Amino acid sequence: MNGIVKNIQLTDGRTISIETGKLAKQADGSVVVKIGDTMLLATVVAKQEAEENVDFLPLTVEYREKYAATGRFPGGFFKRETRPSDYEILISRIIDRALRPLFPADFHAEVQVIVTLISADKNYLPDAMACLAASSALMVSDIPFDGPISEVRVGRVNGQFVINPSLSMMAESDIDIMVGASMENIVMMEGEMKEISEDEMLQALKLAQETIKMQCQAQIDLASMVEKAKTKRVYCHETNDPEFKEKLYQAVYAKLYDLAGQGIANKQVRQKSFDAILEEFTATLPEEELNEKKPMLDRYFHEFQREAVRNSTLDRRQRLDGRKLDQIRPIWSEVDYLPAAHGSAIFTRGETQSLSTVTLGTKLDEQVIDGAVIEDKVNFMLHYNFPPFATGEVKPIRSTSRREIGHGNLALRALKSVLPSPEENLYTIRVVSDILESNGSSSMATVCAGTMALMDAGVKIKKPVSGIAMGLITDTKSGKYAILSDILGDEDHLGDMDFKVCGTRDGITACQMDIKVEGLSFEILKEALEQAKTGRLFILGEIEKTISAPRPDFKPFVPRIFQMKVPKEFIGAVIGPGGKVIQEMQRETGTTIVIEEVGNFGVIDIVADNEQAKDAVVEKIKRIVAVPEVGEIYKGKVKNIMPFGAFVEILPNQDGLLHISEIEWRRLEKVEDVLKVGDEVEVKLIDIDPKTGKMKLSRKALLPKPEGKGPKN
Repeated sequence: MNGIVKNIQLTDGRTISIETGKLAKQADGSVVVKIGDTMLLATVVAKQEAEENVDFLPLTVEYREKYAATGRFPGGFFKRETRPSDYEILISRIIDRALRPLFPADFHAEVQVIVTLISADKNYLPDAMACLAASSALMVSDIPFDGPISEVRVGRVNGQFVINPSLSMMAESDIDIMVGASMENIVMMEGEMKEISEDEMLQALKLAQETIKMQCQAQIDLASMVEKAKTKRVYCHETNDPEFKEKLYQAVYAKLYDLAGQGIANKQVRQKSFDAILEEFTATLPEEELNEKKPMLDRYFHEFQREAVRNSTLDRRQRLDGRKLDQIRPIWSEVDYLPAAHGSAIFTRGETQSLSTVTLGTKLDEQVIDGAVIEDKVNFMLHYNFPPFATGEVKPIRSTSRREIGHGNLALRALKSVLPSPEENLYTIRVVSDILESNGSSSMATVCAGTMALMDAGVKIKKPVSGIAMGLITDTKSGKYAILSDILGDEDHLGDMDFKVCGTRDGITACQMDIKVEGLSFEILKEALEQAKTGRLFILGEIEKTISAPRPDFKPFVPRIFQMKVPKEFIGAVIGPGGKVIQEMQRETGTTIVIEEVGNFGVIDIVADNEQAKDAVVEKIKRIVAVPEVGEIYKGKVKNIMPFGAFVEILPNQDGLLHISEIEWRRLEKVEDVLKVGDEVEVKLIDIDPKTGKMKLSRKALLPKPEGKGPKN
């Protein structure tokens, strides 16, 4: 069967094809997106009716990779794809954040989008195509959708911007930004970079927008060829009562507007005050009417609260908690709070607080990434935990949420570029951020607490990093707008933008942006970036009042790692048969020894609690890899005694013959008169047979020569 195909010709000569009508035809919409040998199948299905009294969009997005796409078996016992990896969850979140703002505001039917990697060419990273595939599936369906949108990755290699660079190019890139946009507007971005400027960020976004326009037009063209897509479903599931809505507006709006301008800083007090306005109105309704109109009441009240808060901010140029638009909440911080942790810090900004810890481990603690496309080992991890008590709620604690994975990944990307180089850092590093209070921007608190905990642990980061969350409130009718620094949870929920920016004093290291409104100009975006920079630098100044540079050394109880290299042909000798030699060294010295082959060398990490143990291991390894040299003196052990002499092990598994005539200057009748098995004895290597490699040793050459004897050897 032949499907309907639309091709997109990229400026670098590559071709993206979008095909529909061939696979998964029972889905409401399905496409296959292909570039090179990489193929993604995207499907979308929506329920015909929305559930009763649902006032939000129940959208779920799943991105999954099939190992068969790269000709590999899944790891683990079951040998099949199971729960999604963190990487798959992160891509699912990126697709979700780009799609969600573009569904109609009153569309509340359950929607499921599934994007599956079915073939993979490792030159083309599939995540950059996933949002294009998802949007295309929606466009060829009859599901209401205000798209299209698409997404590209922007890199910069040798100073040149590149759209959707290959994996090998990304290794050389100083920018990695995923940008989602419609024909007219940026709707989402997320990425990491190596201290770039705000202007460079805007250049990357503008380039992304140009490419995305082509991809959006291709989706429009494809949808025009699909009969089903020409008529979208109509949903009429909301019950409305204009008279009741007007009655509620007259009763509560002025009170909501007044309360929004009172500058109540405490979140719980402020929320109770808003709730009291609703309760006051509710008390005026007969019970029968209240039961009938409760869903409408909640929906309308939230709408009026949103309008009142936004208008108050635009009119008064003052925030919900009384701050100016660019004002940062009070900050306090502390390091070394946990005496037994390798590093710890508390960072508190307003009602948001992170307690972060750092743990230093060895290569044995590295995380193995076993994806269908990406296989790697990582020695830096950052985990973010958000318990329910952080917002004063009671909820069951289950597995790590997608939100926790996403926030942790953003903080990791912010800190990653300032870590010491592999040559300077021999440790595997794990940062854990436990959010103890939350009222906006806990991921940015994680960045700040994380950078302080790293410095407290003695990790030689290049520069401190801070993060700030920016918000936006706009009124398209009047043209008014307000850019908000360090947003509250309510400002995030009721506003038009959540723009997180992280960086050092010298540039941006990570960012994440979600926009809920159309028509965000690059001028407003530039202003937001400049205001974010001012806030970021202020927060850095507050951090540096507590700790401005890494500790000069690790804490006394942190194990030290010493690294040495040996020629790779000696790796087997250091390990020994069945690991016997390395295990014996670890047992005798109380150390941990990790060895791996890197190029022409075996790189050995010795993890020890004290210098003596480390020195003992180094000496043992040096003896193992040493090459015997004539004229050198060795301290050996007698391994065997024969009538004609003793065999002495001068280096591990290397014996030489100490002839009976070379034991002492006097004549011996029996070797046992002087030596026995197990004795340690100093000997000199006097000869090595060039043909057999047999070694001749002498003990008497190291003893004082009696009168009348010949010269020493």
